This record gives sequence, structure tokens and C-alpha cells, in this order.
Amino acid sequence: MSHRVLVYGTLREGESNHYLLSDSQFLGSVVTQAQFQLFDLGPYPAAIKGEQTLLAEVYLVDDETMQQLDILEDYPLEYDRELVTTPHGQAWIYLYQNKRLLKKCIPSGDWCQRDNDSAIKTK
Repeated sequence: MSHRVLVYGTLREGESNHYLLSDSQFLGSVVTQAQFQLFDLGPYPAAIKGEQTLLAEVYLVDDETMQQLDILEDYPLEYDRELVTTPHGQAWIYLYQNKRLLKKCIPSGDWCQRDNDSAIKTK
């Protein structure tokens, strides 16, 4: 079975975990609807529901790759999965669950530009 997955952080092309998608089909880059908020956790990002767009990529993955992504994202403990609408069809997105750890917002919604972004610290 195949699954669509929307990735916004270390799984994007050029990022540290992209190798997990090496056998997957790239469907395209997207800007999501303004329904998320992106945070910098240091080595990786966290997206939650909010009012911000995300820059992301959509991939078509097989069952084995989906299982590897679930392990990487510590699903369902650290991240949960939800289906979202993309121009490429419904796709899974991983959303962070522990909101009290979120301190540094990435205003652009683009993990790959986080160092150029003037991140805003929240309380």
C-alpha cells in the first residue's frame, strides 16, 4: 500500500533524514494552508496546529517507509499523525504533542531557512 506524507523538516531534500525517502516518489513542494505553527527544537522542528503556512514537500511512500517514519517521529508518543489536504491529495503530517517544550517559533514556516529567520521566542 502507498501513503502520501507531507514533510516540513529534517525529511526535506538536503536535510539530515532525507535518506529515509530515497526510494520514495517526490510529488512536489507545497505551501500549506495557514493552519500550522512551526517551532525550532534544535536538531529538528515541531509543527502544531496554528495560523501559519508551512513550506513542505509531499512524497509517496510504501508501508515499510511509513513504518520507518513512524519510528523516526516516535509516533504516537512524541508526534501524532493527521491527514491534511495537499495539491497532491490527502497526506499524513506529523504534529508535535508536547506544546510546553515549544519556545522558539520559526515565523517563515520554513525549517530550511531557520538560520536566516528571526525566530521569535515564546513564553
